[in-house]
Amino acid sequence: MARQPQKLLTPGPTSVPPEVLRALAEPVLHHRSPDFAEVFTLAQERLREVFRTEREVLVLTSSGTGAFESAIVNLVSPGERVLAVSHGEFGERWQKMAAALGCDVAPLRYDWGGTPSPDDLRAALAETGASTVFLVHSETSTGVVSDLEPLLGVCAELNVLSIVDAVSSLGAVPLETDAWGADVVVTASQKALMTPPGLAFVAVSERAWERSATSTMPRFYWDWERQRRAQATGSTPFTPATSTVVALVEALGLVLGDGLEAAFARHRALGRACRAGVKAIGLELYSPDSDTAAVLTGALTPEGVDAVALRLALRDRHAITIAGGHGELVSRLFRIGHIGYVTIEDVAQTLTAIETELVEAGAALEIGRGAAAGLVAYGAATAV
Repeated sequence: MARQPQKLLTPGPTSVPPEVLRALAEPVLHHRSPDFAEVFTLAQERLREVFRTEREVLVLTSSGTGAFESAIVNLVSPGERVLAVSHGEFGERWQKMAAALGCDVAPLRYDWGGTPSPDDLRAALAETGASTVFLVHSETSTGVVSDLEPLLGVCAELNVLSIVDAVSSLGAVPLETDAWGADVVVTASQKALMTPPGLAFVAVSERAWERSATSTMPRFYWDWERQRRAQATGSTPFTPATSTVVALVEALGLVLGDGLEAAFARHRALGRACRAGVKAIGLELYSPDSDTAAVLTGALTPEGVDAVALRLALRDRHAITIAGGHGELVSRLFRIGHIGYVTIEDVAQTLTAIETELVEAGAALEIGRGAAAGLVAYGAATAV
């Protein structure tokens, strides 16, 4: 059955540029061939640039969740106490995962939409004596991007290993893996890196490698040491997603083409445009009204307008896919992603489509205000 092509304005997967799709359609490479080794080595080089690291970056055929599990099983032993910071869906996921793997999980919980503070982290570490901390950089369930550098500073100060979920932040907002002292940073292909789902990446510090040598958690597919030995030869221990690696090289070339700072500036500008448009429509923001919300914009529908119905209407009548909310806010919250292969025209079109469907649902508003405000905000952000 033919499906209407969708423009993805979600926090992931994101739409993929034509150049990347063409690379994905190239003939399949054998994973033990010199041709693949050459591509795979180039992928690692470009990943180090995006991670801002001199370390080796492990390339896993996996989702971001799988890569995060690989961090736990390589760094933590059964019964070991870990501190998992949560302020949304993904922090809670890492708590559940660690508990399922036999860790003694000490949670540092915030209300959804909260922002972790260094003082809270320091106090929690002193109270729990945890040896490892899980941090979410970009919490896509709420749109909050944490101020990661001071949180990592607390971990370094207390000699605690840090594992950072950067699945939706790497390549979209600043993250200095080496300079900020992150021990482990995890991300995936399908967000700001503009590649289809299927690959995940882990940057590992020397301190983390030392810890992995003493961890007693069972692992086989996720064994980092086996992965590192294979990558030293331009290969992987198991069959990788070879065509996705080829596409990744093309996508990373696009990300790095104008420099990472330009990518960060573009995401900030798109965030400003989306927030300005949402407010001009008259909707209440759920995500922060600041440049920290460069990954996505969350907003609440007017009373009586169902957010699920709104999203379905955008999909079916406008070929635009946005994301929904979680839990108690599922009927009110919708989220517009603006990372990766997204343009200001995409944002403006989405704002107009939202207005159109809100009017159809009975809201009293003027169609066109959102896009106009978004274009003005984007122009001001990019004129500097």
